[in-house]
Amino acid sequence: MVWKGKRKFFDLLYLFLICAVLQTNTAIAADYHEEGRNSAQLTVSGTVTDETGVPLLGVSVLEKGTQNGTTTDFEGNYSLQVSSSDAVLEFSYLGMKTVSRTVDNNATINVKMAEDNQSLDEVVVVGYGTQSRRSVTTSVAKVSAEDFNQGVVTSPLNLIQGKIPGLAITQPGGNNPNSSASFQIRGVTSVTGDRSPLIVIDGIPGGNLDLLQPNDIESFDILKDGAAAAIYGTRGNNGVILITTKTGKAGKTTFDYSTYLSRDFVRNRPEFLSASEYRGLIDRGIVSPNNDLGYSTDIYDELLDKSNLSQYHNFVASGGSENGNYRVSLYMSELDGIAKENSRKEYGFRASFNQSTADKKFHFQGSFTINLNDANLLGGGDFGLVSEWNPTAPIYAPYSVEQGTPLYNEGRYGYYQPQNGYNPFSQYENRINKRDQVTFSGDAKVSYEVIEGMTIAVFGSYQRNSWNDRYYRSTRDWSQYNEGSSYNGTAYARKGNHVSYTRTFEPTLNYTKSIDDHSFEMLGGYSYQYTTTEEYSMDNSGFTTDAFEDWNFGSGNAITDDSLPPINLGSLKDDNTLIAFFSRLNYSYLDRYFLQASIRYEGSSRFGVNNKWGSFPAVSAGWLISDEEFMENMDFLSNLKLRVGYGITGNQGIPNYRSMIILGTGGKYPVFDESGTPVYYQTYGPNRNPNPDLKWERKKEWNIGLDFGLLQNRITGSIDVYDRKTEDLLYDYAVSQPSYIHRNLYTNVGVLKNSGVELALSFAVMNKEDFSWNMDFVGNYQKNELASLSNDLYTAEEIRGGNIGNPGNLGDAIRNKEGQSIGNFYGKKFAGFTDNGEWLFYKADGSVGRTDEMTEEDNVVLGNGFPNFNASLSNTFKYKNFDLTLFFRGKFDYDILNTLDLFYGNPTLLPGNVLSSAVDNIGKITEAPQYSDYYLEKGDFVRLDNVTLGYNFKMGSNSPFSSLRLYVNARNVFTITGYSGQDPEVSDTGLYPGIEGIYDGSDGRKYYPRTTTLTTGINIQF
Repeated sequence: MVWKGKRKFFDLLYLFLICAVLQTNTAIAADYHEEGRNSAQLTVSGTVTDETGVPLLGVSVLEKGTQNGTTTDFEGNYSLQVSSSDAVLEFSYLGMKTVSRTVDNNATINVKMAEDNQSLDEVVVVGYGTQSRRSVTTSVAKVSAEDFNQGVVTSPLNLIQGKIPGLAITQPGGNNPNSSASFQIRGVTSVTGDRSPLIVIDGIPGGNLDLLQPNDIESFDILKDGAAAAIYGTRGNNGVILITTKTGKAGKTTFDYSTYLSRDFVRNRPEFLSASEYRGLIDRGIVSPNNDLGYSTDIYDELLDKSNLSQYHNFVASGGSENGNYRVSLYMSELDGIAKENSRKEYGFRASFNQSTADKKFHFQGSFTINLNDANLLGGGDFGLVSEWNPTAPIYAPYSVEQGTPLYNEGRYGYYQPQNGYNPFSQYENRINKRDQVTFSGDAKVSYEVIEGMTIAVFGSYQRNSWNDRYYRSTRDWSQYNEGSSYNGTAYARKGNHVSYTRTFEPTLNYTKSIDDHSFEMLGGYSYQYTTTEEYSMDNSGFTTDAFEDWNFGSGNAITDDSLPPINLGSLKDDNTLIAFFSRLNYSYLDRYFLQASIRYEGSSRFGVNNKWGSFPAVSAGWLISDEEFMENMDFLSNLKLRVGYGITGNQGIPNYRSMIILGTGGKYPVFDESGTPVYYQTYGPNRNPNPDLKWERKKEWNIGLDFGLLQNRITGSIDVYDRKTEDLLYDYAVSQPSYIHRNLYTNVGVLKNSGVELALSFAVMNKEDFSWNMDFVGNYQKNELASLSNDLYTAEEIRGGNIGNPGNLGDAIRNKEGQSIGNFYGKKFAGFTDNGEWLFYKADGSVGRTDEMTEEDNVVLGNGFPNFNASLSNTFKYKNFDLTLFFRGKFDYDILNTLDLFYGNPTLLPGNVLSSAVDNIGKITEAPQYSDYYLEKGDFVRLDNVTLGYNFKMGSNSPFSSLRLYVNARNVFTITGYSGQDPEVSDTGLYPGIEGIYDGSDGRKYYPRTTTLTTGINIQF
């Protein structure tokens, strides 16, 4: 649902049938004379609305220079008796630009107020509280609902992709409904620990993104620097993303309904040989005629679900009174991927309430939400099959193994089974791969104002996440009955279960006090969080019937039949505890000079007995320069504030028990009874070396920022410069045996460095009565370095990764070496081809050698996969009831390993299917693929990422609706790039960026198609 701003949304909740015909009050006026007769009083009345005509409740209407004023009612109406016709009325409202109007004998003055998103009074959410934008001294960025990316999103973080400088968000799995976004703030901060920011949802640290729907989110506040994130201690190393959900508002009950339909279309498909092109190679004698199987199949096209249709429905009821409010949200979502057998269904419920006593001293609030989702995981990973599939082969064919038959096919049950590879459509017919997930969260907070300015609060929450996985291969599946199968024609089943829950308890004490020009706010608190995880899995085979599928596990014969593969059983439970004490002081003088200091003392069960606890301090200061007297004559400068901050944060995002000895299973040991019969007992032994000195990684960060506003805040923005150093990096190091039991020890040694510049700009280009145009630009530059990985005791020169895999077992593409940037491609430097089409590469001494002449010493840095520059530009146009948003994103100065060309652009892979471009290389390349900079390309791109066109209908007095909006949206519209692969936006988080199709250890040949998504939707309030 598209909202016009945080303030507008809250006010919409007060209104019911707001489009009734406005009535004009009769003015009380006397006859005025032009000279000296303006002292007679008169009454002025009218209506105050936002830019779209929605009435605003609680707008302050004040006669300038006096204490005479009033506020608007539920319908935005006001009435005020003023002293004279020369009186000036000032209309002010939080989040809106102040409006001044001279009465001038007008009995009716209607006002339309515009949003002032850059106001210094904007409320920013910080750790354990809020601050006005004016007093913020750290690097905190905010994105409200009106600025979210529109259209279908598979992760809530896609709503702010490209909106925050320094926040990298990518969807390496494409628009797969069962994939998640990867994200990081200001580059890599760890080599083995967690690199994702801490998610805090309505005060719950470690909140689950599955519980969020776009329509329920009010805003994102991102704590980017160390001074802002230090209040979260060992979880603040990677930054913090604070997500605030919508709540009810005092006023009339309102109902909102929003829905959309969307469809995905393949934007850029790889050009593999068609059946006719393949036969052309047969005619040229390049491919044997035996490979023509007599059919024509575009397997890539067949794998697409061209009729995919996703839908979303959300219904909200909200309202309240002066002392309490509520909001209830119901939703249903069905996402169909572009791939067949690839979908996700979600159902959920969110409710929140707030209640205060009449004197506002005691306050009780709470919320709970549940999400149920069913995921079909069977399809979506088969697009790499294109290279293995003969385009002249059929999908469906009868069983035929007799000599002389036109098509040899060992596949039964109507499907063709190739000799190499597999038939995905047979698998779709005969397999099940699903996940049923239930996620729950509940929280409550009680607060009491003991004395004026002092509030005690207690917050508690409970989160639970569970899922059941089921996988089944029927007796008709090729893997079960083929000649070499060990399952002997019986079925196979596997089940798995995961349950995790987190309990959080956080009491706080907050005290605010103002003494003359001095203001203080002090926070103190305690935090306790306990998390546990339980899992089990089991498999079995030997099912002779498919009647039960995977619902009768005990009927599988593998339990007793040694001729079948052995069964597997597994289970685990682990837990961790985090305890902290924290405090923060905010001080301001003259509301112009600001100081903030905080400290968190925290202990984690994950670390060694010698380093359970640590301190994480921070200090920052701000100076509102534009409020100084010497700035009074600089009319062009509306706002100027300098910020400086320093903070220390930690990272406890490692697996549990890494500091301790854990037991693992060994062999079976026989114990003989009196008759000499052996009884075999399972043996156990230490599974790793303990490290009692294991501690968190620690990041120290400086940040200098400048906030500014020019030309009466028509141009606003901020610049931040940061420098961060992460020390005590955790890594597995080789150690001697003895004295250690095992070869490796997990310990703290290395150092990472990150630095960068971030810029955010907003420009109100034009603001006329019927037309407005606003531009927003964000951009950042960053660099990183693995400064050290060794010390006097432990040595490691590099961290390898990004395995390319087959064909050719080409090894790792990236090496992160001491003293070099993270994400360097490392390998052979291409020097050309011989006359016979054989590879040539440069050697270390400058000479040229063949593939078999290259050594490890000849490998060099070839490029880097991290974009050094990121930028986005948003243009928002409004004309009467129409609005149009164009959102561009781009990444620059980085390299991509084109694995598509590496795998399939080489003609030596024939008679397998290859890219059409490989035909042009016949005779030019005669050797198997080799990893080198031959396959590296510049990844720079600019993309029209989001286009939204909307229309807001004017509701008549007889309409059952108070507002109605229709919109159409397109995502991933077009891309300008020189990159020849599928998509230049590849994974750029973690240690191994810039490899198309490879992320989190995935197979680069199974990339999910990149799509353009078209959406149409409607939002209704009544």
